Order: sequence, then structure tokens, then C-alpha cells
Amino acid sequence: MRVTFHSPWVVASTMAQRLLASTNGHATVCECAVAAERPRARFGSSPWRSGPGARSSHAITVVGSRAYAFGGEFTPASPWTTRSIGHRRHPPPRVGVTRATVGKTIYVFGGRDAEHKELNELYSFDTTTDNWTLLSSGELGPPSRSYHSRAAGGHHVYIFGGCGVAGRLNDLWAYDVLDGKWVKFPEPGKSCRPRGGTELAVAGEKIWIVYGFAGEEVDDVHCFDPASGEWTEVETTRDKPCPRSVFSIASIGLRVIICGGEVDPSDLGHLGAGSFAGDSYVLDTATKAWKKLAEVAEPGEHPGPRGWCAFSVGRRDGEEGLLVYGGNSPTNDRLDDIFFFTPSFGR
Repeated sequence: MRVTFHSPWVVASTMAQRLLASTNGHATVCECAVAAERPRARFGSSPWRSGPGARSSHAITVVGSRAYAFGGEFTPASPWTTRSIGHRRHPPPRVGVTRATVGKTIYVFGGRDAEHKELNELYSFDTTTDNWTLLSSGELGPPSRSYHSRAAGGHHVYIFGGCGVAGRLNDLWAYDVLDGKWVKFPEPGKSCRPRGGTELAVAGEKIWIVYGFAGEEVDDVHCFDPASGEWTEVETTRDKPCPRSVFSIASIGLRVIICGGEVDPSDLGHLGAGSFAGDSYVLDTATKAWKKLAEVAEPGEHPGPRGWCAFSVGRRDGEEGLLVYGGNSPTNDRLDDIFFFTPSFGR
């Protein structure tokens, strides 16, 4: 039976937003009414009414009805240093950082500081108390890195690849939030080249490595099974997206959604803007088939081409979707808009 794809974006201005801020920290929390009535499918773009501002290379995650943003840069290679919430040993400013949520706790790992030093601290942020805790650093965890990927599954936080001190990486690690220990998984092999700007998803109790930048934009997909400890290079079919990196991703059931990303890097590296995509695709991990999502929008009512965004899985009207905030534009201007994307898979 043929599957059809209906993919509405919801603009930020349809959500109630509230910025909570205090000094001496570097996390910002915005409370979004993600359970509000969903309007008819449409695309839109709207700046924050009062929020953390335009930025890229940052991170965001949703806990309940709140979206927590952290880090990033207002201008190229300038980590964010504005006011924020949280206290007790908060992380210093950084870019290329990741965060994942288990329960009501956010886990923040790695990144690159204002001196362009790669980092490997793992912090937790308790959303019930607004307290930061340093969980590991130095030799107790993965090597330092930025622009890596992360995902959460069960009671584990997974970290893969990124830009390390001596070059790009392709190692996979898991942090067990129950026993507080890191585990390094087997190496993926030569077919999965070291890369940054890749994305990670957990679907079907397996870990999926999707695309990335390995000296060039790549379009391969790899899968790791924690139960067997085996890696597989996945041969995908149908509407395969073009090679890309630094895109947004969400896993919903057995499906992995990707949006946007960089398809051609800038000659200036992180100081410039490459060519970006604005399309969206879904990978069915059961069939290994890609499908381009049908998108209908009036001019000016679509997030458009972008990369280096902050993104998170969220829930609205009982349906899971993808929250995307900010990023870099083709003009190298940082963006401050926010979208909630709810893909529908009807038969």
C-alpha cells in the first residue's frame, strides 16, 4: 500500500513564548505552548518576540513544554556569552556543542571554546532545580571534540564523531546515566570515514549515523546494533537526498527525518556560508527507503535553505515532530526564527 507524506511546519508566532533569564550562566530556557491547537498546514517564519537572539552552531532540547537553548555564535567563530539561567558550575561559552535529554535532565557534551580549543566535559542540567553538574572531563570520557552528533535512547546518551584535536573522528560512545560511566563501542571500520557535521538517531533499538562532512559532503548511512556490537553500512534506496552535513534530524518511531543542511562547504570554512538545502526527507529504517516529503508553501512562509541549526524532537497535539531554531543562512547571517515541523504519514 502506498504511503503518502504530509508535512506541515508551524511558525513560532503561533506558540506562547517566555524567556527566563538570569546572570552567571549560559543556558536559556524558552517556554513554548507546544500543546496548543495546531493550525492548518503551512510554512512560516517569525523571529523570537523576546529570546536568545540569532545564532548558529548552538543546541536546543525540549523537556515537557519548555525548549532549552545553549551556546552558539552570533557572528562567525565567536561563542555566545549572554545572560542565561542556571547556577552552580555552569559550562563556559562554546560552539559546536550537543545536548540530549533523558527524563527531566539535559546532558551537554563537548564543543569548542572562545580560544578555539576542543572540549570534552559532560555536564548535566537538572530542569527541576536549574542546577548544573560536571559529570566527566579529561581522561574519564571521550576525547575532546566539537561539531559531533548525539542522541538519547533509554538510559544512554550516545556521542559520535566530530572534529577532534588531531582531526575528524568516527568513534561511538555511550554514557549510562544510571551508573555514570562511559562505554566506547567497536570502531565502525573504513567504510564509515571520520566526519563532522554528521547526525545521529536511535530507531528500532539501533544507532543510525546519517551523512556528514568527511573532507567532502557525504551521503552514506551506517547502523550500529548495541546488542550484537556489529556495524552495518546501509544501502538506502528511492529518493536519496544529496550529500550534506550540519542538517536537522529527528527520529519518530522507525522513521528518521532530516531537514536542510549544507550541500557545498564555504572556502572560508566556519567563517563563511556554503550552499544550503531547504528540503526534507524521511528514511524508513525498516525498508531502508528514503522519501522526499511533499512541502507546499506560499512565498516567504518556509524556513528555507539553512544549516548549523539547533534542533530537537518535541511533541505538539500529541504528535512528535522536529523543533528547529536559528542557524546560518546562505548570506552568512545568523537566524533567530523557530519552527515546529510535524510530518504526517498517511496511507
